Amino acid sequence: MKELLFDQINSPIGTILLISDGEHLCALEFAAHEARTLSFLKKRYGNFALKLVQNPLGISERIQAYLNGDYHSVDEIPVSTGGTAFQQQVWQTLRTIPVGTVITYGQLAEQLGKPTASRAVGMANSQNPVSIVLPCHRVIGSNGQLTGYAGGLDRKCWLLEHEGAILPLHVNSSSRTLTRESRGHDSQRDDSADVTSSGKQSTNLKR
Repeated sequence: MKELLFDQINSPIGTILLISDGEHLCALEFAAHEARTLSFLKKRYGNFALKLVQNPLGISERIQAYLNGDYHSVDEIPVSTGGTAFQQQVWQTLRTIPVGTVITYGQLAEQLGKPTASRAVGMANSQNPVSIVLPCHRVIGSNGQLTGYAGGLDRKCWLLEHEGAILPLHVNSSSRTLTRESRGHDSQRDDSADVTSSGKQSTNLKR
């Protein structure tokens, strides 16, 4: 059974979960979307065990530094995403988008040399397992809409504003404030917590 390490980070946009295989970051998601992450891990690894470890590989510290305004602290975090060759190509290209800027799905497709594949690029973008570090939040619709972010458009808006990106004028200001529900529940650490996954419905990360 594969053992994976996980940690939880409190942030202004809700609890962040990060999961490492001991050498790379292989998932980063918001706790409110925990089920999506567990499903991804089950598909990739089969049965696995999750062990709570504070700051695995120094990744938690780097994510916290990003949240505190050191945007390039995540640039050198090693990632291992799994996925198809096309998905990996899309996800790695996300790292070339400069902080504080946005591009459209069509522009991203052109960078990949596949100018007619904007929809496929959008689908791959929405399935990115490593949020923030692979900055899928910097990709927007051709009409300027903040669309297609699995973590929620309110979080996408917050991340872009945090990085100093100029948002479209028509973005509804109500999306800039997270509701209690979208923030998820506050987490408390338990350093001795271990979680074993066999793909059953009852499997959850302990908070």
